[in-house]
Amino acid sequence: MRMSHLFGRTLRAAPNDVEIVSHQLMLRAGMIQPLGSGLISLLPLGWRVVNKVEQIVREEMNAIGGQELLMPVVHPADIWRESGRYEQVGPEMARFKDRADRDMVLALTHEEVVTDLARQQISSYRQLPMIVYHLQTKFRDEPRSRGGLIRVREFTMKDSYSFDLDEDGLDHAYRLHWRAYDRIFRRIGLRFIIVGADVGMMGGTASHEFMAFSENGEDTILYCDQCGYAANREVATFQRDEPVHEDALSLEEIETPNTPTIQALADLLGIPTSKTAKAVFFMGSSGRFVFAVIRGDLDVNETALRNATGERTLTPATADEIKAIGAEPGYGSPVGVRDAVIVVDESVRDTPNLVAGANKPGYHFKNVNLGRDYEADIVADIATAEEGFPCVDCGHPLQVTRAIEVGNIFKLGTRYSEKLGADYLDAEGQAHPIIMGSYGIGPARSSAAVVEQRHDDKGIIWPLSIAPYHVSLIEIPSPHDDRSREIAERLYRELEEVGVEVLYDDRDERPGVKFNDADLIGIPLRVAISARNLANDQVELKLRTAKDAIFAPVDQAVAEIVRMLAEIAENEAHEFGLDVETDEPRY
Repeated sequence: MRMSHLFGRTLRAAPNDVEIVSHQLMLRAGMIQPLGSGLISLLPLGWRVVNKVEQIVREEMNAIGGQELLMPVVHPADIWRESGRYEQVGPEMARFKDRADRDMVLALTHEEVVTDLARQQISSYRQLPMIVYHLQTKFRDEPRSRGGLIRVREFTMKDSYSFDLDEDGLDHAYRLHWRAYDRIFRRIGLRFIIVGADVGMMGGTASHEFMAFSENGEDTILYCDQCGYAANREVATFQRDEPVHEDALSLEEIETPNTPTIQALADLLGIPTSKTAKAVFFMGSSGRFVFAVIRGDLDVNETALRNATGERTLTPATADEIKAIGAEPGYGSPVGVRDAVIVVDESVRDTPNLVAGANKPGYHFKNVNLGRDYEADIVADIATAEEGFPCVDCGHPLQVTRAIEVGNIFKLGTRYSEKLGADYLDAEGQAHPIIMGSYGIGPARSSAAVVEQRHDDKGIIWPLSIAPYHVSLIEIPSPHDDRSREIAERLYRELEEVGVEVLYDDRDERPGVKFNDADLIGIPLRVAISARNLANDQVELKLRTAKDAIFAPVDQAVAEIVRMLAEIAENEAHEFGLDVETDEPRY
């Protein structure tokens, strides 16, 4: 490709409101262009990168026996009603009516559609196991699109689905995808961690996320560098204190003026926050009031609370809603409240004689005990894990990092096959629901995650595997000598003939502009042709990551470029661990 004909132009600076590094650099490199909130066009350079990621995904999915197909973006709403998710999913699903007044939706994901295909195409145990996948557009009406390709409303996803006879088959398919994903993310040059995750609206029995390290990531990961435990904060757990053994003391109301916070209360009474009970108030999507009670030194994990209560969403309760159940904002406790679902964390269950609100301003109760002073509707682990908390597996202090979710895998089990009637007949002619798994990767988001990790103050540093071009060929013209143009044109043809992808900068620009753009775009190898170097019958070769250039004779330039590209590939394979056997999945 000649840069004089390239669709898309580089920018010296990104707009002021663009804060995330990958968004800035991909805009400046002429790879993406926003259309509206969460709607991004991939320009030719950006599309080449994403297309290469997709090709790697295809290769690894095919390697585990996946069969590629294509399912529609537009779905009849009835199929989502069959699964129960039409009512479950909120405004992130785009709903509309067709000209026949039928309810339709835009695909958030394709579990319903693939299950419908399975119930029509699979009838016998002899057809199983099976894996199918596609790369298709999704639309999710995100309330807060951000970060260029990191969180958008319309995007392409690779989603694959496994169909098995039993749980052992699902375990095998899960391991196959785990290893395939491991190879995919290594091949595109990501540093990542695999963590336990919430199943969310997908449902099922287990989920893991592949998380790319990034300080701009939206997810918080808790991990143990001692034993390898790792989980999204949404589902992370930790070792609890041993239950405290104390005799229950008498309930006592005490005056506690100006103590609407746990810390203020603990300071007034001279006690640790762990001897207080914190009240947290929510309204559930079902209309129920959810009253969470947790020890004062801990915070409520809303994901765990949603799962414990079965509520699709939780929103903070208003002061009027709190007072309507007999509680008091800032001085609330479950003692004496009504018309609320009381959810008690294990920390409160295991700690007697806590200080809790008296449900009137300026007063608290001492010696509040579960089972005597109030009852719980649900007792569950609803505490948020924090940095430094003891690892649930080995007790070592947990560490925290930020990350971008680039892939996820789910054990769906019979969540969809039972609802939609996707069965197979066994050898005796008995019907059983197909056991399913679901597995997703976002190629564009993965590309942006690579930029988050691989850049410097000059621009992007693409790995060879997904770089838009292998070589940036720069001609530095001389008003007194046309030889630089002749050599550049010849090298351009010869490199393409041997399969090297070349972005040839033939523009009428200053050398500094061309060099800066080459660094910004991030192509692995730069080849510069100038009259000065040609005077010595040489061309200049410089790796994107190298400080200094080297020189090669003109007649050996193509061979040297091919050799350097092979060396880059070999070094990256070692850097990304592609020459090391993938570990057995731990889950």
